[in-house]
Amino acid sequence: MSQVTESSINDAMSKIMDPELGRPITDLKLIDRMTVSDGSVDLEFHLTAPFCPPVFALKIASDIKAGLLSVQGVTSAKVTLRGHYLADAVNKQVNKPAQTQ
Repeated sequence: MSQVTESSINDAMSKIMDPELGRPITDLKLIDRMTVSDGSVDLEFHLTAPFCPPVFALKIASDIKAGLLSVQGVTSAKVTLRGHYLADAVNKQVNKPAQTQ
């Protein structure tokens, strides 16, 4: 397994766009905290407004999670939205275990 670097994660996060503004979340400085331990990544972020439409909040959170999991060596990712009026619901949805058939 390859070593996960913050640089590779930051590269992946720079491709995640705010759907309303059309700018990368890294340019908007929306990432508040990131920890990397082995293949596990824990990332906290906020949005440009606490009342950002829920569909955009979930889209950004889902894109972040998919982006993290696309980084070589990342085996798990937890994404936490802070400061949004529906943060709890978004966090629950984006971090729910994958359905197995």
